[in-house]
Amino acid sequence: MLIFALLTFAAVMLTAGALFFWLTPTAAAQRLQALAPTAGHSNWTETAVRLIGPFAHLSSPTAGIDATPLRLRFLNAGIRHHSAPMLYFGIKTLLPVGAALAVYSFMLTVSKASSNERMFYPLVAALVACYLPNLVLRWMASRRKREIFENFPDAADLMLVCVEAGLGLDAALTKVAEEIRLQSDALAEELHWTNLEMRAGSAREKALRNLAARTGVDEIHTFAAMLTQADRFGTSIGESLRVFSEDLRHKRQMRAEELASKIPTKMLLPLVTCIFPAIVMVVLGPAVIRIIRMALPMVAGTA
Repeated sequence: MLIFALLTFAAVMLTAGALFFWLTPTAAAQRLQALAPTAGHSNWTETAVRLIGPFAHLSSPTAGIDATPLRLRFLNAGIRHHSAPMLYFGIKTLLPVGAALAVYSFMLTVSKASSNERMFYPLVAALVACYLPNLVLRWMASRRKREIFENFPDAADLMLVCVEAGLGLDAALTKVAEEIRLQSDALAEELHWTNLEMRAGSAREKALRNLAARTGVDEIHTFAAMLTQADRFGTSIGESLRVFSEDLRHKRQMRAEELASKIPTKMLLPLVTCIFPAIVMVVLGPAVIRIIRMALPMVAGTA
């Protein structure tokens, strides 16, 4: 037993030392990180990639990530880091194994659990953990789409003001990206990427189409199509933006009214299950107690 304990201690210490020297950068690497201002921000990402990256190939698709719809989902969620797919598939590989082991360890502590239950619940936990990254990514994308949708009417109004003031469309997009950042970082970031694409020599139609694809918002698809048609047929961009901004404000108002009309229905369940029983107890509680105090002696006397 003593030899086994010493071997276990030596193995743990050697493993800890190997992880320390593997994860700790050398003096030259530290000097390079000090010279690069953005190296500190991506240090944790590089560490996570080195830890999780070897497991990503077990669940990643054989084709390139750029050729899969998952790349578009990453863009809709605002994730542009080149190591994001590797981290995603690494988590999809390790999370089901960890969840299954955790549930199985918990089932071993429960003496009443049968052998079938010890096999069934870890499999269910692994299945849920396998789809959990998909749900998180979808939630991030939907949250970002909602933020862009709610702030895009204000951006359209700002763009209309800039165009009517005499600015060109490219300059108006740049000005709107600067001003809308105070209200929505996601929308400002997407407009900034669109400006960079057009400055790099990309056609305006392609840049606007990429903007609509990155955001995934239907209104921005309509916005890109409207500006493309106005540019192609020579119609007034100001008039097109005016009609489009009015339509956006109307859609936002209708959506707010729709959410407000759902409030009474959503409040019905908590009112019935939580608040109404408390009110009944407060109102009828003293009367019920008094009736019981009066009725018990009478019942005891007759008995």
